[in-house]
Amino acid sequence: MSRLGPQRDLEEAAALEGRRRRELLRRGRIFNARLRTIGIDKDALDAQVKERKLQEAAEKAQHEKFAHDMKKNDKLMCLLEERQKNEIKDLNRVLTEFHKNFQKPETRREFDLNDPQALKKDRPARVSDSDPRCTISGMQKFMGEDLNYDQRMKFQKEQLREWSLQQQKDWKNALADQKLADDLYDKFRIELDRKIMEEQRKEEESRRVVCTATKDFNRIQVAELDHKNELEKAQKIKDDMDEITFLLRGDLLSENPDQAISPLDKHHVLVDRWKGMNQEQLMAIRQCQKEQALEKLRVREQERQRDAEWDRQRLQTARAQLLWERQQQRQNRAQRQDLDFVNAELSQEQKAKNIYLKEEEYSNVPTDEFYAQFNTTTR
Repeated sequence: MSRLGPQRDLEEAAALEGRRRRELLRRGRIFNARLRTIGIDKDALDAQVKERKLQEAAEKAQHEKFAHDMKKNDKLMCLLEERQKNEIKDLNRVLTEFHKNFQKPETRREFDLNDPQALKKDRPARVSDSDPRCTISGMQKFMGEDLNYDQRMKFQKEQLREWSLQQQKDWKNALADQKLADDLYDKFRIELDRKIMEEQRKEEESRRVVCTATKDFNRIQVAELDHKNELEKAQKIKDDMDEITFLLRGDLLSENPDQAISPLDKHHVLVDRWKGMNQEQLMAIRQCQKEQALEKLRVREQERQRDAEWDRQRLQTARAQLLWERQQQRQNRAQRQDLDFVNAELSQEQKAKNIYLKEEEYSNVPTDEFYAQFNTTTR
């Protein structure tokens, strides 16, 4: 009975869920104005739908015709535009060839004013920094425009490049230190996660062992119950056969001649005086029936007590399992809190280390010295 209860509840729940689903579908069919077919003119609606489809087909054909005409016009416009571009290109090419062949720059009167080689033919403004032609009024020499400008700028660029390489080297070293710290932190996190997974695996293993023991115990109980039912069935069949044999061999069905024995002659049967079995035989039968009834009541009482004991043991096992799961949940929650606290501390330390590295990086850049040396070099 204890095993059939949950199955019966599941069947009732499934039947109730099926009725609820059918009721929802029925409401959808009745109260949905789009799909409802009760109380409407279906022929008129079908005619409207058919007319609407014909109208949509006509509109679609008209749109396709317009699209075809538009494609045709677009192709024609593209051809016309291409032809116009080719004509303009040919005209420009002919005009360029005419200018090149019949209007050369050397044939012009003002060519000496627009000669591109005039500067190459002319004498330079100065040949050295001490050129006597470079007077103050000539405005040919200014601060920073000496002839050694290229060498000086090259030296300054080389110096800037060295400084940049040094800064990049320092930055790479800082990044390497940061990467090393991150790798150490990742290794610590991986080791911590591995330990947590190992604890979880041990916990699952212990839970699996408990479940296996519980299943074995339940299997043994089921086997004992099946064996008991088989013994009871065999005993009941034996009792029924004994009862049938007793009835068949009894005085009632076998018509024992001792019941009608005459007091004068034991071999003479008094048919008119025979009243069936005597009181002793009836009392014996009733006593046997009472004993059988008492034995059956005793067996039922033993079964009830055994079922109650099994229910009590099952409840105790379930309660112990529930208490053990709650304890495991509390332990897991405590471990998670400890892990979050450790992660928070590691995050704070990582942030502080990043801030320290950035401050140290900024403090290593020689800003004032850089500008002072640059100004001195330019002067």
